[in-house]
Amino acid sequence: MGPYKSFNLNYVLSDEERRDIDVDELPGPLRKLFRNKIDITEAQALLRRVQGELRTDPGVNAFLALDADVDTDNVNAVTQSIEYTRCSNATAFIVPFLGHNFGVTEEAGSILENLAETHAGRLLFVHEDDVTSAMMRSATVQWDLRVETYETETELVDTLRRFVGGIMHRERRGDLNHLG
Repeated sequence: MGPYKSFNLNYVLSDEERRDIDVDELPGPLRKLFRNKIDITEAQALLRRVQGELRTDPGVNAFLALDADVDTDNVNAVTQSIEYTRCSNATAFIVPFLGHNFGVTEEAGSILENLAETHAGRLLFVHEDDVTSAMMRSATVQWDLRVETYETETELVDTLRRFVGGIMHRERRGDLNHLG
């Protein structure tokens, strides 16, 4: 999936409201919301680096959903993501801390609703430690979705390598049917 836009609390608070808040005294995740400087370019660069790492080791054909070059004016983003997942041996939803995750959790929920049965064991939701979501918590119960966290890019890549390698191993042993 492509990166979602960042959300910063400074956008929704008036100047007067911001003056009343000592950002340094806020808990970590709230402090990050005020200081969030991650932009779409940086988030996409992270995804591209991870993609490159996976293409090198374990040597899989890793793609981002935005690589499909689907015109989302003609097909909505959820439908595009469902179809992209349907054609993928493994799908990982990567959620760095960008301030909000409403879009990605809604999209992931739609994919799970449509494909959790046929793609069981092939879906992973991996998010930065500071990201929280009621959808992620409920998805682990509703669909037995695997959810992992990461703090560093290295941890993210290692988690994805284990996930992809596990799927490849299970397919070779016959524990997981080949798709297609």
